[in-house]
Amino acid sequence: MPGLTIGKFAAAEGVGVETVRFYQRRGLLAQPERQGHGFREYSEADRWRLAFIRRARRLGFTLSEIGDLLGPAEARSTAEIVRAAGVRLAAVDEQLRELALVQCRLRRLVRVCEHGDGDDCVALHLRGDDVSRGGAVPAAAR
Repeated sequence: MPGLTIGKFAAAEGVGVETVRFYQRRGLLAQPERQGHGFREYSEADRWRLAFIRRARRLGFTLSEIGDLLGPAEARSTAEIVRAAGVRLAAVDEQLRELALVQCRLRRLVRVCEHGDGDDCVALHLRGDDVSRGGAVPAAAR
């Protein structure tokens, strides 16, 4: 199969040409040499690499982490990939815990603002700690 020009390469992976160039500048993708006809042609190996980058980004890996994962094949082991995925999973677990806390606080805010008088919402800004723990806003804070 002949190589793909940058436009076709980008389109085949669902990204823009500038995304390909950005990954090249970051060292995640190599820039192929120009062929006899003057165009650069991307290979199936390049497509695999770009697809890997996209999947890793969707999993929340940073570009730096992806660069480490894509390092020289001889320097990369399954254990290192599993370790990196474990670190990322721990970070996601922490984000989920933080989001659950924010969700709980927002639900309480909505409940206070819907069922209290208007001063309760204003007081929330002054004494958010009490509401975030589920307690009522003291009258002195109003």
